[in-house]
Amino acid sequence: MGKLIYSAIASADGCIEDADGGFAWGAPDEEMFCFLNDLERPVGTYLYGRRMYEAMVYWETFQTHPDQPSFIRDFTNIWRAAEKVVLSTTLQSVSSARTRIEPNFDPDMVGKLKSSREHDVTVGGAGLAGQAIRAGLVDELHLFMLPIILGGRKRAIPDDVRSDLELLDMRRFASGAIYLSYSLKSA
Repeated sequence: MGKLIYSAIASADGCIEDADGGFAWGAPDEEMFCFLNDLERPVGTYLYGRRMYEAMVYWETFQTHPDQPSFIRDFTNIWRAAEKVVLSTTLQSVSSARTRIEPNFDPDMVGKLKSSREHDVTVGGAGLAGQAIRAGLVDELHLFMLPIILGGRKRAIPDDVRSDLELLDMRRFASGAIYLSYSLKSA
């Protein structure tokens, strides 16, 4: 059985978007990208909301070339190899292979997905992750805190989510970013 993991890149004040809704400030450098690739390698399924899927589907059509950095080519291959499940009431079709649409967040469906997989499942997007945390489905949180204060609107962890955490791992990057990995306990 795989684990359900919520992974997010956030500012030091816990935001995943700046005041304009942008996230370009969070683009990982080579060191962090390589570390992310190692975390993504055991993932067999990505669980996305519509907005996160629309941001990530870029990697489906991204053209890799031998002159590009190996960590970029590596991530592209990791992403394309994984199954994608998009939870959306508005999306009518998908433009990536190995992708299906589910109409809404159903804790039973997500629980069955998690228990039927040999590989890990990640949940992408704060809103969807909040639902999964409230349902008691998230096993681990992988949080990357970047050395920037945004004062943005959207937080990595929604305000109405509660869980006690146990530190599993941490790492500091040369850029000043910090990776924190936690297991979630029921509140």
